[in-house]
Amino acid sequence: MEGGPYPLHDGAADPSPDTIGYRGPTACAAAGITYRQLDYWARTGLVEPSVRAAYGSGTQRLYSFRDVVVLKIVKRFLDTGVALQNIRAAVQHLRARGFRDLERMTLMSDGATVYECSSPDEVVDLLQGGQGIFGIAVGVVWRDVEAALSQLHGERVDTGETLVGNNPADELARRRQNRAV
Repeated sequence: MEGGPYPLHDGAADPSPDTIGYRGPTACAAAGITYRQLDYWARTGLVEPSVRAAYGSGTQRLYSFRDVVVLKIVKRFLDTGVALQNIRAAVQHLRARGFRDLERMTLMSDGATVYECSSPDEVVDLLQGGQGIFGIAVGVVWRDVEAALSQLHGERVDTGETLVGNNPADELARRRQNRAV
């Protein structure tokens, strides 16, 4: 996005599957939300689990690390009074972005629109507009979620094995290494 901050737009979901999933209570703990919020957001399509959806009674949703980052961002926007319609547009945009892009992104909102800023100059341009602006440095949220999940349980998608104290940064490092080869 060149030439200044742009309003976020709708986009397609990232098709790449994750190998580690987090059950609802773990996702809630890491994102700082209630299970009721998580359930509502999944049922209304705001933030659906990308690893495994719940089908019928007895199945558990599994959320990816990226899903948990998005959950925490949604919570922060709601806490500052950003309209749900704008949050939905932001979530759709985040789904369309590459996994590594999220870490370098700053999301800004004036309450009416959510913008993606990828450089300090774009943040300054928005701030010079004179209205009140709220910003979320996604990299900070990313690190908060990493720290929280490193203390909680993850689950291997292929085997169902519970991973105690799974560190999602290890998963990201492995992905980067595999991509570089």
